[in-house]
Amino acid sequence: MLVHLLKSKIHRAEVTSASLDYEGSLTISSDLMDMVGLLPYERILCSNLANGARWETYAIRGPKGKGVIELNGAVAHRGKPGHRLTIMSFTQVDSRRAKAWKPRVIVLGEANRVAN
Repeated sequence: MLVHLLKSKIHRAEVTSASLDYEGSLTISSDLMDMVGLLPYERILCSNLANGARWETYAIRGPKGKGVIELNGAVAHRGKPGHRLTIMSFTQVDSRRAKAWKPRVIVLGEANRVAN
């Protein structure tokens, strides 16, 4: 049997910009994606700590080391610069491995730098 578990999580990511004039997605600095094992175009679930909004979209790579978290397209209506997001991806794991499963999680602080 397979179970659906958290794979990656970026907690307290601060929105740096929002662009309505884009097809859609969430731009994330490539170094942050690499730290948690997020792939380009991977499906993600996002939640906004400021207003409770939740949505699904996909991740696209942003410039490395810049702390970019950009809401693109219609998702730009779900938050604004300064709001904090939790960004999550999930995977399926065989139930025999599930008890030992550990997701890759980072908590961000000032300027979207890793705080933990």
